[in-house]
Amino acid sequence: MKSAILKRFKEAIALLLVYMLPVVTCPVQASVSPRWQEQWKNATPEASPKIPNDQLDSLVAPIALYPDPLLAQILVASTYPLEVIQLQQWLDRNKGLKDQALVDAVEKENWDPSVQALAPLPDVVKILSENIKWTTDLGNAFLAQQNDTMDAVQRMRAKAKNNGQLKSTEQQTVETKVVENKTVVVVQPANPDVVYVPTYDPVVVYGAPVYPYPPMYYPPGYYAAGMAVSFGVGLAIGYAWGHNNWGYGCGWGGNNTININNNNNFINNNNLKNPNNPNNPNRPSNKTGGKGSNNWQHDGQHRGGTPYGNRETANKFGGTTRGDAMGTRQAAARQGQGQLGGRQPGGFGDGGRGSAGRTWSVPSGRRRCGGFSGSCRCVRGIPYTPGE
Repeated sequence: MKSAILKRFKEAIALLLVYMLPVVTCPVQASVSPRWQEQWKNATPEASPKIPNDQLDSLVAPIALYPDPLLAQILVASTYPLEVIQLQQWLDRNKGLKDQALVDAVEKENWDPSVQALAPLPDVVKILSENIKWTTDLGNAFLAQQNDTMDAVQRMRAKAKNNGQLKSTEQQTVETKVVENKTVVVVQPANPDVVYVPTYDPVVVYGAPVYPYPPMYYPPGYYAAGMAVSFGVGLAIGYAWGHNNWGYGCGWGGNNTININNNNNFINNNNLKNPNNPNNPNRPSNKTGGKGSNNWQHDGQHRGGTPYGNRETANKFGGTTRGDAMGTRQAAARQGQGQLGGRQPGGFGDGGRGSAGRTWSVPSGRRRCGGFSGSCRCVRGIPYTPGE
């Protein structure tokens, strides 16, 4: 009798210990039932609330009048705020580098090409790094609402143009065009060999804001309140962008795409180094039409664990948000663990990045669970049995 009671007691203790085991990541080669993979494909992330138009207008106000190639590059670079900070620190340590020596040196850094190509524009880098909260907010908005963010640029350009503050000069050309049934204001450098960065007071060029303009830091002597659009000294782009090959452009068509120039030095070198880079034109999926090789796509590998703006965007790119229970440090530690189901980041089997704590709408009749369980019976809220 005593032995039976003791046996049951030991079984109860063992069961308790199992339930107390910490949550761990499933083995990389875990077998997932095809039917659960199909269930996962049909699962949809809960939509995140959108940023209102008046807030987007104010957010883009400081750069909306930049020429299209520079505007596009800044929008892309803002999605990698950690690398922008690293570039600023790098420039502070390498003040003696100029021209080709600067370009050659920055090419060796493992940063996104949009960040590398900002090195010859130290004042622009200073603005982005010293206003890193605004830069991060801009990048998050652009990733979550790319079409809306670029529409906001057009609204602000239209305001400035109607106020007589945006017009063609010897530094830039300003044209109103119809692109795919949309009327847009296009700003291009007057001389494709030279970059001029405009400076201006948003209140003067746009008028009073509906939502407050972001308070911005500018390098000394770069900006003066109450100033209309003006230009500093032009910068000859030369080798910096690949023998006058701008890296980025604005496709003001239906979905407001960002176009990339694969002949640009930085873009070409970066893409060809990494066969898995979503912007690599030689990637098999790009060659077969899976992804447009001339349309920019965010590369989460350059995010450096920086949280995304909302859960929906984090799910899309296989990252985390500030609200994730596991935190960004754990997410970064789990990068590179491989894929469970062979789909790209943001889908099923994203290498374990940012999986715990996500909220997904799963097929009815199936319970939710928090990420991976210790026994590998649950993947992102969808239970399964290995080998089923």
